[in-house]
Amino acid sequence: MFKRKIYHTLLSRLSESRRFIQVLIGPRQVGKTTLAHQIIDALTIPCHFASADEPTLQDRTWIEQQWALGRLHAKREGEAILILDEIQKIDNWTSTIKQLWDEDTAANAKLKVMLLGSSSLLLQRGLTESLAGRFELIRVPHWSFNEMQTAFGCTSDQYIYFGGYPGAAPLITESERWSRYIIDSLIETTLSRDILQMTRVDKPALLRRLFQLGCDYSGQVLSYQKMLGQLQDAGNTTTLAHYLDLLTSAGMLTGIQKFAGEKVRQRASSPKLHVLNTALMSAQSHLSFDEAQTDREFWGHLVESAVGAHLINTSWGTQIQVSYWREKNAEVDFVLKRGDRITAFEVKSGRAPDHLPGMAAFSRAFKLRQTFLIGGQGISIEEFLKTSAADWVR
Repeated sequence: MFKRKIYHTLLSRLSESRRFIQVLIGPRQVGKTTLAHQIIDALTIPCHFASADEPTLQDRTWIEQQWALGRLHAKREGEAILILDEIQKIDNWTSTIKQLWDEDTAANAKLKVMLLGSSSLLLQRGLTESLAGRFELIRVPHWSFNEMQTAFGCTSDQYIYFGGYPGAAPLITESERWSRYIIDSLIETTLSRDILQMTRVDKPALLRRLFQLGCDYSGQVLSYQKMLGQLQDAGNTTTLAHYLDLLTSAGMLTGIQKFAGEKVRQRASSPKLHVLNTALMSAQSHLSFDEAQTDREFWGHLVESAVGAHLINTSWGTQIQVSYWREKNAEVDFVLKRGDRITAFEVKSGRAPDHLPGMAAFSRAFKLRQTFLIGGQGISIEEFLKTSAADWVR
């Protein structure tokens, strides 16, 4: 069983008396629906599961119908659980959920509710606008190296190249088939169904090109103006930043900000682009696993992207800030900050240099006690990928 901690958290909360709506968010193919069915199997409480991802028109009436079935189970058995998957795909879902939940609260009904969704931005916007005080959020990130190794026996090099999509793991011995699965079933489905159909995007071609740019430049710092130049588009930086937020919410691509002492600079600095799963880079690279390992430049980008994705994914939903630092020619790949604890990382996929000027300059500027080299003669990439972000800033 994977996502064990999340599973036990959900099991505990749904076993309690009815208090809050449980909301599970995370990218496609990270196991949210599987977790829901494991919960159904583990509990003795009657459960009703329905998905808004089915190829039929779903609307307010659909929610009301599913809710009515949940109420029927609760009335017959004394209590029940209603699980609605891909809830963000229904227009005005929050107002309907709010009305039904408040009706049950007033009637002292024993129907517990769990909602699942794959667009964290759309879900959280709706939750904070209509369901404030009525929900608890549980975040499900991409699969870690530990999980992929335990489930499929993958090595650290395989994880760096193939990433953390469990559904794609059985296909890794068939390179072209694996790539097509990632591109068709994950990338295209997420872009066309989870983003373009769910929110207003005035320039869908720009959003797609931004995603491709992020994959090509993952691990590199690019200003929004430079991005616009690369994309050859007459858009503005606000639009680009919004599209990057949409890609982040879908668990595909993000931009980490520059560390600036007391706080991370938001929007004022150029973001460092990072894929949130390295499979998104590899599948579009036209390089096989063996070819990628011999291409030193590409492999170096993959390694740094795997490190960044690991830090971002394992810090998601915590108070840990992930950033980078650069002043003139001095740069540090990643900085973790939680409270007054700061840890800096430099990533080297090949032999480590004799001197790390960026790390030295950063340590002087912020009086650091902890700095780490990943790769080279420092921490092995495998050991690093087995350690969560929280463990580095305890």
